[in-house]
Amino acid sequence: MYTTPIGLFSILCYAIAATVIVKEIFGAKQHGISMQLAWVGAGLHSVYIVMNVQNHDGFDFGFFSTASLAGLVISFLLLIASLDKPVAKLGVLIFPVATAMLALDMSYPTAPRLLINHNWQMSTHILTSILAFSLLNIAALQAILLAVQDQQLRRHHPKRFMLALPPLQAMESLLFQMIATGLLFLTASLLTGFFFIEDLFAQHLVHKTVLSIIAWVIFSALLFGRVRYGWRGQSAIQWTLIGFTSLLLAYFGSKLVLELILKKI
Repeated sequence: MYTTPIGLFSILCYAIAATVIVKEIFGAKQHGISMQLAWVGAGLHSVYIVMNVQNHDGFDFGFFSTASLAGLVISFLLLIASLDKPVAKLGVLIFPVATAMLALDMSYPTAPRLLINHNWQMSTHILTSILAFSLLNIAALQAILLAVQDQQLRRHHPKRFMLALPPLQAMESLLFQMIATGLLFLTASLLTGFFFIEDLFAQHLVHKTVLSIIAWVIFSALLFGRVRYGWRGQSAIQWTLIGFTSLLLAYFGSKLVLELILKKI
């Protein structure tokens, strides 16, 4: 009954937080209100999801509900990281994404695909998959910003937004931290999938599994190259984006085709 107003207030807080960050980038005084609003937005987003879980007697893992949960996790990860790292400005990209995912979840409810219908093993697989995707999503956004930031610094004409971001070294360090943590959850997701999913072919999961393994190999090779050979800069950015594209197709490409185009479960 109250889920819609709570969802709308969450969207409003996210939107205002992103707007305040834009103003801060262009010279407004920084009072930390953008992060405070984002915390409220994420809190309300959490309440919205919990209330939906209660209404459906379990979490709905349909396309838009899953996207909304991923948006929430991404927002919380940024908010937690901003407590001790100068990454709050990334909210100008992440909070609108969370807003869009929540708005789509509210606007296009799908037939429930409940977590309660799965055992704990499958639930673990699903949740670790979402955490892995969320962490590597932030890594991909950072890689894009790093590419633009590096290009502008080389041309000696950095834009105001790029100047507002953390230094290249700090951004790159956080990028690899996110990749390492995301890879940990991706490994857990793949292992639980291999052990607990009985028939990949019957469940239309072959392409998802193959693409996820390709992403795992790419991110593992990138971390190994970072440690062993000191990979950084454009190489790190390109391979991060390639790995995330593979993961994006695995997680949401197959889900989009099966649920929204082919109308299959």
